Amino acid sequence: MKLSGRPAEAVATGAVTGAATGPVAQGLGGSLTDVPGIAVGHAQRIGGGWRTGVTVVLAPPGGAVGGVDVAGGSPGTRETDLLDPRNAVELVHAVVLTGGSAFGLSAADGVMRRLADADIGFPVGPAGVVPIVPGAVIFDLGRGGASPASHAVPGPELGALAYDNATAGPMTRGTVGAGTGAVSDALAGGVGGASTVLGDGTTVAALAVVNSAGSAVDPRTGRLYGDLDAELPPPDAQLLAAWLASDRAPRPFPPDFATAAHESGPRGSTPAQAPAPGLLMNTTIGVVATDAILTKAQCWRLASSAHDGMARAIRPVHTMVDGDSVFALATGARPAGNLNELLAAAADTFARAVADALYQATGYPDFPSYRQLLLGGHQSA
Repeated sequence: MKLSGRPAEAVATGAVTGAATGPVAQGLGGSLTDVPGIAVGHAQRIGGGWRTGVTVVLAPPGGAVGGVDVAGGSPGTRETDLLDPRNAVELVHAVVLTGGSAFGLSAADGVMRRLADADIGFPVGPAGVVPIVPGAVIFDLGRGGASPASHAVPGPELGALAYDNATAGPMTRGTVGAGTGAVSDALAGGVGGASTVLGDGTTVAALAVVNSAGSAVDPRTGRLYGDLDAELPPPDAQLLAAWLASDRAPRPFPPDFATAAHESGPRGSTPAQAPAPGLLMNTTIGVVATDAILTKAQCWRLASSAHDGMARAIRPVHTMVDGDSVFALATGARPAGNLNELLAAAADTFARAVADALYQATGYPDFPSYRQLLLGGHQSA
């Protein structure tokens, strides 16, 4: 289903779209929208100095119980304090995941206005409603070449367009939405999804936007760490050897990570091009959702468990240059079963969503995709 709303206006040069920008592989299967009532929409802008976008996760109209866990050292977030179990508001109406670093937080304003126009939000009497829209950003400034980079960042218009594009059907994955300018180590990052149905029928699903300082690829095998059951095709042995011999292979962080990043420039480039696009421009963010009835405190624990999955899928993770943040949503459509089983499944599901993001990504200038580099695929965005 498409959600109604006024079409957003274009405000800058570059292609503005709400669809994927490359072919979609089979991946690991599953989507955040496998949780009934959850909808996901993307909007992105590429060209004319732009390479960034917004992903919006919509709760059912009545809202969903929300939680968040922020584990990275450089977060950019909005309304996370409100999700503290000690605070009053229980229900979240949407979550905004966006590029643009702190500038991108304004994309949530467009989503708030769409929700308010639909009379969805926290009721405040005669004043109407105030939609509760937490959010988090990735650092993708400059990935499209704009100078200054702050002139090419998501704002309310792109957030509104992502809202307009939201659907409860299978979500688009790869180089799309908030993952449009994402990079994972030296590879193209993106948006991934996965879901799990427990034995009692409870669904837990995840959406990950991977823009990590650490690597999602095991250098010993070339497989994605988050491909927990080795479901994806194995890498080509010759391509793996070539990758390990190249400057794009995972490498230890230098002792003075921040200073070395500023001095290094893009891999294989001159110091004048610092900082490196794969360094200091990071953060993995996402949403884990379930149809179970959970409290705010239990939602916080669900988000925390998703970080366990992030740690399985990216190495290292939660560094001082990552703003890693995960939101949790519980729609409350069914009684909660075994909470420990749900938390364990959330970790595995988020790990698979991270792997799916790398597998679905399409390469772009300076950043080839995982499939391009290790599986011999040829695609670009």
